[in-house]
Amino acid sequence: MWEPGLIPTACQLLDWRDARHFDRFRDLPCVLCEHPTPMRSHHGEPVHKTCAEAWITAHPVEARLGRFASDLRPKGKDDDDHA
Repeated sequence: MWEPGLIPTACQLLDWRDARHFDRFRDLPCVLCEHPTPMRSHHGEPVHKTCAEAWITAHPVEARLGRFASDLRPKGKDDDDHA
């Protein structure tokens, strides 16, 4: 597991840009739809990104516990917050 970022609200998309979400060596059954996927959650669960987004929309209260979350956004040059 690596540190997740924000948990999207219902109907928002997950930001999974980190390469650790992709297992290039093997597909495992998605924990939600049971079809093979190379995608992994921050907790290492095999899950399609679209399945995770649909689950968040269908379970907004449980989603607050952080089962599926977006990646931390690296601070960019445009995020300069000093005076």
